[in-house]
Amino acid sequence: MSIVEHIRQQLPNAAITYLADTRYFPYGLLQQKQLLERVVSLVENTLARCAVDLVVIACNTASTLVLPKLRARLAVPVVGVVPAIKPAAALSDSKIIGLLATPGTIRREYTAELVEQYAPDCEVLPLASNDLVAVVEKVMAGESVPNQRYRDILRPFYQHPRFEQLDTLVLACTHFPLVRCELEAQLPHVKHWVDSGSAVALRVVSLLTSAVTSTSGDYANTLLLTDRSKVGGFSEALVRRYGFTNIVQWGL
Repeated sequence: MSIVEHIRQQLPNAAITYLADTRYFPYGLLQQKQLLERVVSLVENTLARCAVDLVVIACNTASTLVLPKLRARLAVPVVGVVPAIKPAAALSDSKIIGLLATPGTIRREYTAELVEQYAPDCEVLPLASNDLVAVVEKVMAGESVPNQRYRDILRPFYQHPRFEQLDTLVLACTHFPLVRCELEAQLPHVKHWVDSGSAVALRVVSLLTSAVTSTSGDYANTLLLTDRSKVGGFSEALVRRYGFTNIVQWGL
């Protein structure tokens, strides 16, 4: 939803079909082969039923793995979300950068290559957490999460010997910007908080024409759930907040 928010800001009249793979949530726990096969199959089957101009893979864990194969197989552009290492390295004065992501994103070779290419003069402190994804789901469902829960998740940062020099933090999961304020409260000395939302939205705009204002189509502004019994934070109020008008069970 953090990516949707940025796209809505840039293209307020665009029709968005949001496919939430609630059946296989969270992606950060899947093996690479399983994740690759699942996402490619899911996207191809969905595009066979929905006419779209562009696909956004709004997940760092999936994007760092599936983009080459999807781009080779689809006739429409595919935009991915990858850790914002490059802008973080440019912003950091201390050159000590935190990378908060899921285990899948942290261990991906693609992420290591981003660090090597764009932050060779930086020390990147990785912190992998699936727990924070679950916390965000609770927050989005309207549940209260105590501050101590965030402190427990961020504890590895506090324990790092260069913690006090950490001045930039990359939110490398699209869930995490949704609780940025809560995270900032636990790391007040971090000056720069970086995610890929704005860059992804601008990339979408650059690939589409200004004529993309239609809201036609059977699944325009619809939230598709692969398992509606596992809706997580997708309450009716939340769906409306992000510009969706309908929720559909998507049998894939």
